[in-house]
Amino acid sequence: MPVSVELPSEIQYIYQNILKKEPVEGTIQLVINELRRRLAEYKLMDKVFHERYKMDFDEFKQKRFVEESGHPFQVEEDYCDWELAIDGIKTISIQLKKLAKYS
Repeated sequence: MPVSVELPSEIQYIYQNILKKEPVEGTIQLVINELRRRLAEYKLMDKVFHERYKMDFDEFKQKRFVEESGHPFQVEEDYCDWELAIDGIKTISIQLKKLAKYS
């Protein structure tokens, strides 16, 4: 369903004179770029945790690493952040596939 938004004149100027795009096209590109940025951020988080614990998230979970470590706050926090990153990678990848026709 199309959404109509009235843009401030400064934003309209940027679209027309700097980005050289129509607002709809520019907005689609901004959304896609933001999703790509977030995907890169989540992939980096996954890589950092993978290197820190020398295993992937599924193995980390299966080994019950949090319980085995006696629940240090850092390990629990890493577990939550890593889980968020894995979920984010899956979710954003799906959204980018849906938006591929606009790229």
